[in-house]
Amino acid sequence: MSSLTDRYLAATLRSVPAGRRAEIETELRGSIEDMIDGRRADGRDTEAAEREVLNELGDPAQLAARYADRRLQLIGPAYYLAWERLMKLLLSFIPALVGVVVGLVEASDGNGGGAIGEGISAAIQTAVQIAFWVTLVFAVLERTNTALHLPAWTVDQLREDHVNRQITPVDTVAAIGFLVLVIAYLPIQQFRSFVPGDGHGNLPILDPALWSFWLPFLIAVLVATIGLEVAKFRAGRWTWPLVGVNAVLDLAFAVPVIWLISTDRLLNPDFVHRWEWLSQADNLHNVATFVAVGTALITAWDIIDSAIKAYRNRH
Repeated sequence: MSSLTDRYLAATLRSVPAGRRAEIETELRGSIEDMIDGRRADGRDTEAAEREVLNELGDPAQLAARYADRRLQLIGPAYYLAWERLMKLLLSFIPALVGVVVGLVEASDGNGGGAIGEGISAAIQTAVQIAFWVTLVFAVLERTNTALHLPAWTVDQLREDHVNRQITPVDTVAAIGFLVLVIAYLPIQQFRSFVPGDGHGNLPILDPALWSFWLPFLIAVLVATIGLEVAKFRAGRWTWPLVGVNAVLDLAFAVPVIWLISTDRLLNPDFVHRWEWLSQADNLHNVATFVAVGTALITAWDIIDSAIKAYRNRH
């Protein structure tokens, strides 16, 4: 377990230029040690002196901004960090979630060719709206001198595993939330796909025959991926064993999807025939090619990205 000072330094150095980190770490560590020694000379024990010094230095993000000569003034110094953290949280998952939902709705309405474009457009518009309204609210609060009554920063807010952490709580929550939505949608689309059939029911988007093996298999892979996300968060960073498990799970999901879509076994035949555009052989082939290539590229990128991060951790 790292000391409070190590965790404080790690939280500060993340936001300063990489070329100056070694210099700043040496300077800041020396200053902290000197301040602690001064308090120990007054009779305080080491642990109490360390906590007092770090509390006095304040929020690591503010200290990093001073070292980097970066002004926290888009909104105002008193409100900037709260604005920045809220923006990062909201933008980390809401635009993507809206884009996926809009894309699925457009596809179910028969706009198969424009579903992806509509989803991307909706995600971008959502991100712009979030950025505008959150910024406006904080600007009004800052101009009117409204007190936010936010708790003062203390050393207790430093996480024990803050040092070199690559996987943040926001990343983990967003990833698990997306996986849960996908897992839930697979059975839901069997009964409520919002694609009307010839009768009163809905047409499943995926071939119902896949429930004999492939859909339960893919759901099991997604559940295992949730377990991987939890393991990544506990480790705090990518390790080579996690990279290996991630590659296996990625391939276990991607290979069946690519094979099924390439052999016209993924989509429900009744769903395909429901739409004139999709039932045309060339269009169906184009959709299958897009899904297969997109799945392959996303899988390759995820595996390569995890390997790069693990390599950087070791070097």
